[in-house]
Amino acid sequence: MSWIAEARRGLAKGQPVQIRPVGGSMRGRIESGQLVTLAPVNPVEVTVGDVVFVAWKGDFILHLVWEVKDDCLLMGNNIGKVNGWISSSAVLGKVVAVED
Repeated sequence: MSWIAEARRGLAKGQPVQIRPVGGSMRGRIESGQLVTLAPVNPVEVTVGDVVFVAWKGDFILHLVWEVKDDCLLMGNNIGKVNGWISSSAVLGKVVAVED
């Protein structure tokens, strides 16, 4: 099962979930394959600098919150790319731990 499917399944049950995401967009903060714990979160509690798991354009991403304005979040990666604005309702979970 993919890490995305694992994250969605656990968070849909309202439970924390441990995943090993792959990819390089969050390097420096989360390395590819590193153990990450996601937990359900109330979207209004998300702040700048949080790493969140969100529904994004028909898919799902684990990205950094760069800005919060009203009920919208500006999403980007950890290496300088801005993805764009999303509704806070797209947030499915928040990174609460990253382990080596």
